[in-house]
Formats: sequence, C-alpha cells, structure tokens
Amino acid sequence: MPSTRDIRRRIKSVKNTSQITKAMEKVAQAKMAKAQQAALAGRSYADLMNRVLAEVVTHAGDFDHPFMESRGGDKRALILVTTDKGLCGALNTNLLRKVSDEFVTDNTRVLSAGRKGAQHATRAGWDLAAEFSYGDPPTIGEARALAKMAVELFEDGEVDHVDIAFTNFINTITQKPEVQTLLPITEIKGVSAGVEGEETSTDLPGGTTEFLFEPSAEGVLGELLPHYLNFQVHQILLENRASEHSARMVAMKNATDNANELIKDLTLEYNKLRQAAITNELLEITTAQMALGN
Repeated sequence: MPSTRDIRRRIKSVKNTSQITKAMEKVAQAKMAKAQQAALAGRSYADLMNRVLAEVVTHAGDFDHPFMESRGGDKRALILVTTDKGLCGALNTNLLRKVSDEFVTDNTRVLSAGRKGAQHATRAGWDLAAEFSYGDPPTIGEARALAKMAVELFEDGEVDHVDIAFTNFINTITQKPEVQTLLPITEIKGVSAGVEGEETSTDLPGGTTEFLFEPSAEGVLGELLPHYLNFQVHQILLENRASEHSARMVAMKNATDNANELIKDLTLEYNKLRQAAITNELLEITTAQMALGN
C-alpha cells in the first residue's frame, strides 16, 4: 500500500501535468480559431472560381488538356496530408488506417505532407517518393510545390492517378478522414472550406451566368486548370490544419479533465490513509492511558 508521502508526490506530479495540458488546450484553441478563419477566407473565392470553371467547361466544347487525360492503369500517387506533431488524438491514426486499408498498394507512390505521414510510410515500407512540410497557416507556395511534383509524375506517365488523403474539418468535435482524386480532372467540384456548421455545394452548373472569354474559352480553361489544382491542394492543407488544432484542443481538454479526476481520487485516497493513521494514533494513545490507569 502506498504511503501518504507517495500519494502527495503523485498528486503534485498529476497537477503539473494538468497545468501543461491546460496550457496546450488554450494554445490549440487560439490556433484553431485562426485556422478556421483561414479556411473561411477562401470560401467566396473558391465559389467564384468553381462557377467560372463550370461556365468555361460549358463553352469549351471538346477541350483536351493533359490534366483531363483518363488512363486505364493502376499506378497511383497519393499525397498524404498529416501533422508534424502528435498529441492530437486519433487524427493521424484514423487517416493512416483508412489509407492503408483502401488505397496503398504495391503500385502506389506516396508524397507526404507532414512528418507523421512520412514516419509511418517509412515504417510500413511504402514507396515514399518525397516528403514536404507546410507552415501554419499553409501558404499557396507550399501547395504549389506539392501539386507540381504530383503533376510531373502524372504528365511523365509514372502514375495514372493522383489522390490526396487528408482530414476534413467538419466541426470542433468531428474530423473525417477523406481521400479525393486530383488527377485526372474528370469534373469540376466545389472545394469545401471545412468551416463548422457550413457546407459548400458541389452543384455548380454552367450556363447560369454570361461570361466573355478572351482570347477563347479553351485558352482560359488551359490557364485556369493549374491554378484550380493548386488552390484545391491549398484549401485541403487549410482544412487539415483546422482539423489538427481542433483535435489537439479536444485531446488536451480530455487529458486535463482526466487529470483533475485522478487528482480527486488520489486526494480521497490520501485523506482516507491520513484519517486511518490519525485513528491508529488515537487508539494507541487511549490504550496507553488505559494501561497506565490500571
């Protein structure tokens, strides 16, 4: 049975841990708010760009572009977007489990965006083609570098498909691992900003607005598709950051709550031992007095 001194030491240790997790929760909460604002900031731009692209596709007719070339092969490149740090619950674990079970094969080349994904790919023996890092918040330059390598693999014929795996920010409590196809571009879809309580419609029909294209719809579409791809990767990086900070905030809050519960239990155990020690001392004193009285 532990002594009261051992329990006091353990209570002090748990209190120190609780202070650390509480501080980390506050930091993650502040970063999550900024990440959510960053995702929201690109929402109107994403909506307008997708509507313009839908309109261009309508006017371009039988347009041919390398990004839209469908192939029948099974060689695949997977952009794996994870975090650089841990302490964010099961965020990375859920994504890596989904990717491992459904998407990674012997013909898959992995482009890792985030240290955790690269570490897992190395341990699992995956074909890790490159490792990228991205800041907080991610920049369009970082997204462009990541998309550039994926495009080069696709255009050189080294892969037939390019997918991107990330964690979509649904709300503060819920983050959903998803895998989307980047190349080939078979249809123009809305890019979700991943903001809590809101959804982006992917129903973007063409022909609803009058646009004048110079020099031609084909020329405009050829210039917009690379930008569309870069922006899509950038928006996904923003979503993953929002998911990371949200998951870390929840994980640190749970850790703090568990530490406080443990402190209560240890304090109760300490008080019981202390009360038992006091009772034993009183019994010894009473017994001694009775012996002296006799």
